Amino acid sequence: MPHQDRPLSPHIQIYRPQLTSLMSILHRITGVALVGGTFVLTYWLGAAAYGPVAYAQAQVLLSSLVGSLMIFLWSVSLFYHLCNGIRHLIWDLGYGFEREQVYASGFIVWVVTAVLSMLAWGIGLSV
Repeated sequence: MPHQDRPLSPHIQIYRPQLTSLMSILHRITGVALVGGTFVLTYWLGAAAYGPVAYAQAQVLLSSLVGSLMIFLWSVSLFYHLCNGIRHLIWDLGYGFEREQVYASGFIVWVVTAVLSMLAWGIGLSV
């Protein structure tokens, strides 16, 4: 029988959060968010196929403040998950494991996620 007073190791209380661990956790969270967003997308497409009344109801729901926020967060999740996935593919090829490269690629993921999100939503663009 294991001792009850023996600490677990490694444990979240021992280590402070690092960029790599935070990005890994966020990658998993955005993966789950993408699944949820896919259900919303399926609802919207199903409403479009079902007829004009169902589509109009879906449009009202999705264009509300909550709906717009959900779509915005889903798109940011998509771009983050895509960029971080490409980062993982580069790691799978055996590149980018030096500490400076890990932090630089993490910074690139954040910047490209922000740029793609702004481009998709037309934020900060002046024509």
